[in-house]
Amino acid sequence: MRLIDLTQPIHTGMPVFPGDPEVRLEPALRVATDGVNVLRVHLGSQSGTHVDAPAHLDDSLPTLDELPLERFTGPAYIVDAGSVPARGVIGVELFDIDPVPGAVVLIATGWSSRWGTDAYLTHPSLDPAAAQMLVDKGIRTVGIDAPSIDPSEAEDLALPAHRILCGAHAVIAENLTGLDRLLAAQSAGATIEVSLFPLRLSAADGAPIRAVARVGGR
Repeated sequence: MRLIDLTQPIHTGMPVFPGDPEVRLEPALRVATDGVNVLRVHLGSQSGTHVDAPAHLDDSLPTLDELPLERFTGPAYIVDAGSVPARGVIGVELFDIDPVPGAVVLIATGWSSRWGTDAYLTHPSLDPAAAQMLVDKGIRTVGIDAPSIDPSEAEDLALPAHRILCGAHAVIAENLTGLDRLLAAQSAGATIEVSLFPLRLSAADGAPIRAVARVGGR
């Protein structure tokens, strides 16, 4: 068994979605003057590798702390969307899977290699029909190695795939990295369990996570 970190590191000045709070990490206390080190952390709920709660889009939907812990972990199915071009659509035809309810579906676009560049926002997006198909199959946890499952450059952020998944009380993990390693493990027949546990923020629309995959043998 081995563990694979799927998390982008959090640091001052890191990339954030346009309009989101900038990230700043700075000393609040120092050993030299205060006897201990304490870091002051300023970031948004959607900073870095994070999950969206359904309440991200609708005040009437569950907040992060109203969801069961089971929503943030489970057996993982990795979907290879590496052939989808910039601004392309991740269609139903790529989902040649029959996941069990409670599974976590992770979409590997390869866009994490563009993290920190302007090209990162040109990522492929999830076809709303594919989002509905996942909901119909009982999937309530979906992740992607891009800033959003919907287009990030649209003038009107209608967020159709978000609305389908959030309306089903699903959680969405974004800004994952390292999914290419999970694709290779899955192709080799390894079992994969993933954990996407967020910070326990009260009444939150989302939170940063430490995303970790546990890869077993055949």
